Amino acid sequence: MLREYIQNVHSLSIIGMCKNAGKTTVLNRLIAELNEADVRLGLTSIGRDGESVDLVTRTAKPGIYIYENTLVATAEDMFRLSDITREIVYSTGWPTPLGEVAIVRARSDGSVQLAGPSMTSQLSELMGLFASFGAQLSIIDGALSRKTLCAPAVCEATILCTGASYSRDINAVIDDTAFSAELLTLPKQNSFTDAQLDAELACKVRFRRENGAVEPMPDDITLAQALTSREYAGVESAYVSGAVTDAMIKPVLMGGAKLKGFELSVEDGSKLIISRSSYEKLMIRGVRLAVRRPVRLAAITVNPVSAYGFDMDRKLLLERMRAAVRVPVVDVESEED
Repeated sequence: MLREYIQNVHSLSIIGMCKNAGKTTVLNRLIAELNEADVRLGLTSIGRDGESVDLVTRTAKPGIYIYENTLVATAEDMFRLSDITREIVYSTGWPTPLGEVAIVRARSDGSVQLAGPSMTSQLSELMGLFASFGAQLSIIDGALSRKTLCAPAVCEATILCTGASYSRDINAVIDDTAFSAELLTLPKQNSFTDAQLDAELACKVRFRRENGAVEPMPDDITLAQALTSREYAGVESAYVSGAVTDAMIKPVLMGGAKLKGFELSVEDGSKLIISRSSYEKLMIRGVRLAVRRPVRLAAITVNPVSAYGFDMDRKLLLERMRAAVRVPVVDVESEED
């Protein structure tokens, strides 16, 4: 069901719109499908996962069941809560509140609890370590609040999980998930070459003029100030090397700059941290949002069962989500899907 959407992917993150969105169920489904296909896996998590009761919401959670030869990166304190026979293959030296993160190879089938590294640089390095120890696909269990997990520098593809635990209002579930998917799947920018973006410039923002010239924006002025100044008349696009937030965008929208046809780009979709209101206003003003490295959103999974005691119509949620997004949508527990 899910394996067909991640063909030729070597690293994958699973993120949720909220807690109890069904990430662990999706992870277990993937583990089972990939085991049947004899794919060697590496697994980790940026937060604790695999416990029977959520430590924050106090709601029941499914465990994580793995198979022999799976590689697992987790904090040492988690070993006593797992029932696999294991072989330690690498000590990372990365400390966590639950002990140093170590990579182990499962020597039997069984349940595990995960608590891996949290730094993006460590996760990126971990993907390479998993591959060096024989993993054909490495999976990070994460969260939407850590959108950097979607960055191509960390993972080749992402699965986004959503459902009834996000909101009792099906419209909110559909609309907010679709907006998140929209930000994650922005098109590739075409204003700057890789060489121009790789060039060492001591600035956060660089401009491209209509004649193709690229120059830095001084850090002592804001993007809004630059776009309304005579000095930067004729600028047709800008690349922001860090995050784009509402605090940056709102003054631009209020500043009176001519924005129709203007392209604003960032490294990848994880760097665009704006509200739906700001996004819609940018679209109305004719701004094109783009990224240097597009995120591959492999699929969206929907969970109609809320951990808080209510359900949504399974068929309606699936049908409406499929109509709202441009990526595959799956209900992993539906008998019809």
